[in-house]
Amino acid sequence: MKGVFDRACGRRLQDLYHKGIKAEIFKAVHQVARPRGAPSAEQFAFVEGPLPVPGPGEALVENLYLSVDPYMREMMDGGWKLNAPLEGRSVGRVVESNEPALKPGQLVFHRQGWRTHAVVKSKDVRFLMERPGVPTSAYLGILGGTGLSAYIALAKVAKLEKGEDVFITSAAGGVGTAAGQIARLMGARRVVGSAGSPAKVRHLLDELHFDAAFDYHAGPMPELLAKAAPEGFHVCVENVGGEQLEAAIGAMRPHGRIAWVGAVAQYNDLKAPPPAPRNLYDVVSKSLRLEGFLVRDYNHAQNELEEFLAPHIGSGRVRLEETVVEGFENIVTAFLGVMKGANVGKMIVKAAQP
Repeated sequence: MKGVFDRACGRRLQDLYHKGIKAEIFKAVHQVARPRGAPSAEQFAFVEGPLPVPGPGEALVENLYLSVDPYMREMMDGGWKLNAPLEGRSVGRVVESNEPALKPGQLVFHRQGWRTHAVVKSKDVRFLMERPGVPTSAYLGILGGTGLSAYIALAKVAKLEKGEDVFITSAAGGVGTAAGQIARLMGARRVVGSAGSPAKVRHLLDELHFDAAFDYHAGPMPELLAKAAPEGFHVCVENVGGEQLEAAIGAMRPHGRIAWVGAVAQYNDLKAPPPAPRNLYDVVSKSLRLEGFLVRDYNHAQNELEEFLAPHIGSGRVRLEETVVEGFENIVTAFLGVMKGANVGKMIVKAAQP
């Protein structure tokens, strides 16, 4: 098999050389086993081969940045096939094309992550505008699904109004840091966040200028919330589930709105009933609105998000909150880090030089 592989690589390298393309071996990650509880590195395997050849109407994209996200833990339970390419958000640049709409050099977003290169069709990509002052990686963070989740939670689901108070769980993560900044742009009076360590709390207060923040390990959540905002909240962006969702319900003002983005506290065992929330009837007694959503149902709002945020990123008013892991070989480590809260802001893997 090694001889066949070497010959295939040799033919592909020669073809790429004549086209003036810097050639590399194609590398990808496959899931090889289902997890029980927390995921581990042994459930993934790296594979490699010659660079794929784009067919008619296709283009070869070199992936520059790859996204690893908490939702991928749920995909490991059956959403991803074993021993097969994995789904994931990616930003890359076209390097070889047999499709006039996909020109070499174009920057594109697609969902063939967890690999160094991808073969795509024009219908499978979103063409990205290279904006002054906006780094390429932003299209996986605050201008990608992460920022879109925060924007939809505040603008479309909770319908935040100027002068209202906002609580954000997992506020130092990708969605949380985006939500805190977007809430401020939308005129929130007071922004409060929970985080998983004193260092993350300091980051929220010192760098993102939250009005209050706390480590949820520091005491009972209801007490921590009551101290941070005695008057309660109009809006909550909820990313955790379980006891944090219970505490948020308890701290909401009458007619408050909770936009439920995710349940990172439960992803390792979604089949087990969570210990909380035990106060769901407060949704009735306080006339609250608790609404969950999937960001994929709001892809039509992508241009709206970019028009709203890109000028503020370019001016420096909005920060890119990112933890960037260098090297494709570290993508599994980056994913496992997300599940343990190792990131501040969006976790991104830099697979190649932009």
